[in-house]
Amino acid sequence: MSDTELVDSHCHLIFENFEKDFDEVVDRWRSKGVKKLLHACVDLSEIPKIKFISNNYSEVFYSVGLHPLDAKKWNSSSRSILQKAIDDDKRIVAIGELGLDLFKNKDLDIQMNALIPQMELAYESNLPVIIHCRDASREMIDLCRDLSKNKKCPRGVLHCWSGTVEEMQEFLQLGFYISFSGIVTFPKAYQTHECARLVPNNKYLIETDSPFLAPVPFRGKRNEPSYVENVAKSVATIRSTSFKTIANESSKNAEELFKFDLVK
Repeated sequence: MSDTELVDSHCHLIFENFEKDFDEVVDRWRSKGVKKLLHACVDLSEIPKIKFISNNYSEVFYSVGLHPLDAKKWNSSSRSILQKAIDDDKRIVAIGELGLDLFKNKDLDIQMNALIPQMELAYESNLPVIIHCRDASREMIDLCRDLSKNKKCPRGVLHCWSGTVEEMQEFLQLGFYISFSGIVTFPKAYQTHECARLVPNNKYLIETDSPFLAPVPFRGKRNEPSYVENVAKSVATIRSTSFKTIANESSKNAEELFKFDLVK
């Protein structure tokens, strides 16, 4: 059992490839000292399954939201479904995974139609947002700046960061956290390494994004929450500090953002 506490700030556990050995996956994350996990939601239909896991594993908290690549599913009842979920379960600590993805889909208007009401709901609910942003940093920054001008921009995190240092600085200026995934362990991810080196001590998180993007030395295999240890070790190397420092700082930052300790 590890004596260092870790937080996996973004994972997905309801995929079929976890069904056969889920108990072993839980045992492994506990053995590595993963004390809290945030299960991200990408589709409103996932909410009951995620809620079931969270209710049965006390270390698992979760978000509710609609992913930008599923933005066409947003309809007149979507916001009320999210609102009811928030009202019904205090273990919901964020809205998302929301955002923009212009790498896989260019339908910006449709994505914005789903994104803006989720951002508004997060602000009104005093919940942070979990932002997926791929090839759309300028559009996301512009939206957040507009919301900030009206003092209605929610706090939140850019999950699975792979952007530039300049983009990171703009998001930091808007008050967002930056989360590093298994990408930071990839030898040629130079841009992400530089961001991990420069991000302030109080503004970064670590995550697995399980079952995707397994870190070195598990690259190409199914990812799982216990591997957040490998992410932390890589960030420690990049920042020329200790694993324990990264574990402590990233865990404290996750607590500050998601307010886990306020959940009763």
